[in-house]
Amino acid sequence: MNQADQHRNARRGIVTGGTWCADHNKLVENWPDEEGLVKILGEEVRGGGSACNLAIDMKRLDPDLPVATMGLLGDDADGQLLLQQAASEKLDHSKLTILVGHRTTFTDAFTSQDSARRTHLFHPGVSETLNPTHFNFSDTQAQILHLGLPGIHAQMDSPWEGDANGWVTVLKNAKRAGLKTNLELCSIAPDQLRELVVPCLEQLNYLIVNDYEIAAVAGKPTDHGQETNLEACIANAHLVLSSSSLDLVIVHFPHGAVAITAQGDQVTCPSVNMPTDKIAGTNGAGDAFAAGALYGLHQNWELDETLNLAHASAAASMRHIGTTDALTGWADCLQLANQYGWRNPLA
Repeated sequence: MNQADQHRNARRGIVTGGTWCADHNKLVENWPDEEGLVKILGEEVRGGGSACNLAIDMKRLDPDLPVATMGLLGDDADGQLLLQQAASEKLDHSKLTILVGHRTTFTDAFTSQDSARRTHLFHPGVSETLNPTHFNFSDTQAQILHLGLPGIHAQMDSPWEGDANGWVTVLKNAKRAGLKTNLELCSIAPDQLRELVVPCLEQLNYLIVNDYEIAAVAGKPTDHGQETNLEACIANAHLVLSSSSLDLVIVHFPHGAVAITAQGDQVTCPSVNMPTDKIAGTNGAGDAFAAGALYGLHQNWELDETLNLAHASAAASMRHIGTTDALTGWADCLQLANQYGWRNPLA
């Protein structure tokens, strides 16, 4: 038995850390111009943020998998709602801390019915207070840490006790505790993203990102909404791998994904051919993709199987405007993907 197999046998489960956010989801007819007026067709409040979404997604994919989370909440109605949601999803939320006198991080998330695209208005709340002292891995037996999001946490984004930023400190501590590590990103300005993420690369095992984010980290920035160039994605992934100790980079985009290992193995996979009339919104689809990918890695699946589940999880999540409401068990997600079929193979 090799060292990687021994690690997997000794540890089980996922721990998420970072952003717990109340998503005030609103479905609108279309996104208006300034001073325009559109009708709100539906609204709800749900948990959001990378730590929340991925924890719930993992539990939905496999209810028997141990899933724990770490983060901060405010002592307000949103905080209580998120705490109740963590409990109802049967997450280990013993390290989800409420800060008295603080506002819970929240987002007004608007999904356009016409385009299925989303627009976020963000209030940082307790995210600005999160720092490495809020993470304790001394008693975890989880296999993987999923951490996020650089760029929207003031203290975590700043230098911490000799490290370039607090993300580096937390990742170091997690690896010392025996965890594999993954860092979730958000599509902030390329220069800022690269500045925050590059120092983290030596502390990461996995990096699961979109085409915009891998370009930024590689120092080859693209514009939001720019058509995906598969060759550029592959080149950028190789560039990041060569300048890090990463085991694996996965880059996803609307029509597919590519996975490349440090050993040079490469797999591409088209996404699910999801019917337009079945898409309620894409809010949370990236988290669902990452959940499917991390589940496959946790279970030691082959890379092509892992990418298939990642795409299937993302497709399942798009059936609801909430970030996690539509996700189901991993076998059901794959069945859904096979029902709708797959896009054409990537060139």
